Amino acid sequence: MSTTGSARPLRADARRNRERLLQTADAAFGEHGVEASLEQIARSAGVAIGTLYGHFPSRAALAAALLRERHDELFARGDSLPGERVALDALTEWMRLVAAHAAAYHGLAEFLGRGLEDENSELHADCTRLAGITERLAGQAREAGALGAHVTGADVTAVISAVSWTGEQTSPGQAERLLALAVRGMTTR
Repeated sequence: MSTTGSARPLRADARRNRERLLQTADAAFGEHGVEASLEQIARSAGVAIGTLYGHFPSRAALAAALLRERHDELFARGDSLPGERVALDALTEWMRLVAAHAAAYHGLAEFLGRGLEDENSELHADCTRLAGITERLAGQAREAGALGAHVTGADVTAVISAVSWTGEQTSPGQAERLLALAVRGMTTR
């Protein structure tokens, strides 16, 4: 059941408002990026701004709710990668998946970066988990001798952000090319 922070279930009308807000926010973020007007989202969903803030006390809370299912799928995929691929291939696939995820909405990569830095953000736990999977996969690639010993998880995250930004600004093909060039530069081969 959906709740807004208490153990009590939402009333049916509140649940409908929440779902409408999420659908409207997804469309607005898709069209205008993560900095889309929250007032316009509320208006388009047919509710007052106070209703939006009642469900989502911040932009990060709204984004966290929108991304919840996608993050769960991404984490599950990241957790399964080491078992199915050699270390460098697993890291490269993770980078590709995260970059595509972060390009879902214009500005999302930067927004997620801020969530990692802000311990009070509703996105902090998810961003920390993303960084943890990245560090683990980078560590496995280093241990396998495929990734340069000097390459850190933070370096890999920076590349993911650059690839995501490139995908937003140019094309998925250019983003893929940048990813391949960056991975080649980080390897020991």
